[in-house]
Amino acid sequence: MQITDYVFHKINDPTGIMVGDRYEFLLNVEVDEDDELYTEGGLELRVIIAAEETGARIAHYNFIDKQTRGALEFGLEDEEEEEILAYCSEKLA
Repeated sequence: MQITDYVFHKINDPTGIMVGDRYEFLLNVEVDEDDELYTEGGLELRVIIAAEETGARIAHYNFIDKQTRGALEFGLEDEEEEEILAYCSEKLA
């Protein structure tokens, strides 16, 4: 899996319920055609990052088929999750 582009924005919490800040990242990712995640229309990974005093963590994520805009029921492996968190954390710095 390779990240080709990204956008992110801070999520507004008007209630003040969330501890720390939340950011939504939309990562355009490419995967090999033989990968089970492959879709003809392309793939996007939506990631919610929770940035707190103790550090950043992935609060939620899901894969999205860019053509149908439907969520895909796949998960990241631990190593991939660490790479995504490092990538997003770097963009926030």
